[in-house]
Amino acid sequence: MQTGKKSQLFLYDTTLRDGTQGEAIHFSLSDKLRIAKRLDEFGIQYIEAGWPGSNPKDFAFFNHLKDLELKQAKIAAFGSTRKAHLGVEEDPQIQLLLQAQSPVVTLFGKSWLFHVLEVLKTTAEENLAMIRDSIKFLKSHGREVIFDAEHFFDGFKADKGYALECIHVAEESGADFIVLCDTNGGSLPWEIGNITAEVLSRCRTPIGIHTHNDGELAVANALVAIEAGALQVQGTINGYGERTGNCNLISVIANLELKMGRRVLPPGKLKELRELSLFIDEIANVRPNPRAPFVGKSAFAHKGGTHVNALQKALNSYEHIDPLAVGNTRRILIGELSGRSNIILKAKELGIVLEENNPNIQRILNKIKELEAKGYEFESAEASFALLLKKTLSPYPPFFNLIEYHVSIRQLPAKNYKVCEATVKLSIRGERIYTVAEGDGPVHALDRALREALAKFYPEISQVRLEDYKVRIVDSKEGTASSIRVWVESTDGKRNWSTVGVSHDIVEASWLALFDSIEYWLLKKTEEQT
Repeated sequence: MQTGKKSQLFLYDTTLRDGTQGEAIHFSLSDKLRIAKRLDEFGIQYIEAGWPGSNPKDFAFFNHLKDLELKQAKIAAFGSTRKAHLGVEEDPQIQLLLQAQSPVVTLFGKSWLFHVLEVLKTTAEENLAMIRDSIKFLKSHGREVIFDAEHFFDGFKADKGYALECIHVAEESGADFIVLCDTNGGSLPWEIGNITAEVLSRCRTPIGIHTHNDGELAVANALVAIEAGALQVQGTINGYGERTGNCNLISVIANLELKMGRRVLPPGKLKELRELSLFIDEIANVRPNPRAPFVGKSAFAHKGGTHVNALQKALNSYEHIDPLAVGNTRRILIGELSGRSNIILKAKELGIVLEENNPNIQRILNKIKELEAKGYEFESAEASFALLLKKTLSPYPPFFNLIEYHVSIRQLPAKNYKVCEATVKLSIRGERIYTVAEGDGPVHALDRALREALAKFYPEISQVRLEDYKVRIVDSKEGTASSIRVWVESTDGKRNWSTVGVSHDIVEASWLALFDSIEYWLLKKTEEQT
């Protein structure tokens, strides 16, 4: 019987194998090598790199194994038990697992009799022999063998005796870890806890847990199994995986270290959790989930005035952990639900000290609510809010004044061509500037004309570029007369900032957002120089 809940707990990452079974998740060979290196540096103990028998790319990964120079992680090759009625030495998939030359081999085998009979189309006895032969063969070649008991919890609930017999055979054959898999992701936490505890009472081999998220319980189920005594937890970074995904190791790690007192990472690595999450999303070309627990942009974002007021007095009043512990940051959002505390704390973020009794606070609140009633949103347009704050608290001379702008689109069907042109007239330091520019669309043309007009006085404007552009209809029931909200993200290569504009006219809404973007950048540059 396995004892001691506080024994070393091992993290087993399968992002490079199970994670790639998720829809729209693809990694090149180079991507997989980079990810493996990063996971090793972070402190993951086991990295499942792929199934050598499934495709050439996975097999090629193992040819580069020696070049990785990992610090501590063990690479695992993944595969299945031998085929039914085929000698283990003759099974080409088993041979490929050996050729991969990984120190660890993870084998999955059936533990649900329904699958044995209806999917494998073999007998209960032959399935047990497949488990036995495969583990013994790989152990005889010096491999550490992890046995994934596929569909174990469904199998246990359907035929407890047979599911346990599969576990006993794996143990007798020399498996180093036996992993209980909730492959269909449909089990509930109390089922996982009770079944894992019963297996532990009958098994000396260390037990692992592998859960899927079909019931949105993968993390909870993994933690319950660990509390019951499981010593290995399998999952993927950001929960990538087939269907609704695998157990999210990001959330598991944070809960283990911060809530359960289980140290699974080297000292100081927990603060890199958000960075790791973003790194994997970037490689996968997936937009990060802003609401991801612990590491999402919104994980510690506060909007309600009551909440923000309480945070001023005690941070743990509305935060379950310090965001810095996982490399995240606290964000105070500004909107129609904001109170005085939101303004004070947001101003503090921007380096402005506001006293509680400052009369400008109410003026700012009133202005925000007035603008939000028209369709503005400042939660993700913090640069526009910063400008509103600055103009109210300490008005500054404008960097430029708009006299007029004009946008035209000329469609030339005969030539299958159209011309988008914008003219901008500005007043800068008493001088009138007039520019004309063409673009791929009206907003692009307007953006180019504005930059050309400013270039003479602010040559560094060439550093600024549009990073993202989004348009949303504020009130769709008004049809074509609806207000349009335009959100733009800009960058100068060192920092990013977001601005917003609202109008019934999409060009005007775009102009307002672009105007704020340029003005904010010019204001920041001026502040840095003084």
